[in-house]
Amino acid sequence: MDDLNIRPLAADEEAPMALLLLADPSRKAVESYLRRGRCYVGERAGRVIAVYVLIDTRPHTVELVNVAVAEAEQGRGIGKRMVLHAVETARSLGYRSLEVGTGNSSLNQLALYQKCGFRIVGVDPDFFTRNYPEPIYENGILCRDMIRLRLDL
Repeated sequence: MDDLNIRPLAADEEAPMALLLLADPSRKAVESYLRRGRCYVGERAGRVIAVYVLIDTRPHTVELVNVAVAEAEQGRGIGKRMVLHAVETARSLGYRSLEVGTGNSSLNQLALYQKCGFRIVGVDPDFFTRNYPEPIYENGILCRDMIRLRLDL
């Protein structure tokens, strides 16, 4: 695992869209926050296998809007490494809080964020049914509501 290198996406480098679309099926949403945010990639042996994006939302607050790990690499702690790197990045940039939103059906993600110190602070009812044209199912559950979490830095 020590061979995972996490770094900012270079200005002349293409964002790993296939990975980003694993975490958010809306290309339009992904392209929008890529323009506004900072993208970081995790690579091993020169191959990008993970990604996350941070965007400014309010003064002193940054949001983690996408965390994705290549399917073949999942279950190996890479997602946790990416989230913890995002926490340290936000802290080093001087933010006071880091927020994240995930689907009510995203059981593994909800567990991961809480293991990393995030606390549930709210629910945006029907966020996914309002903002995505196709229904999203995870773990046999319709993804309807966005669960909002925050970590004070």
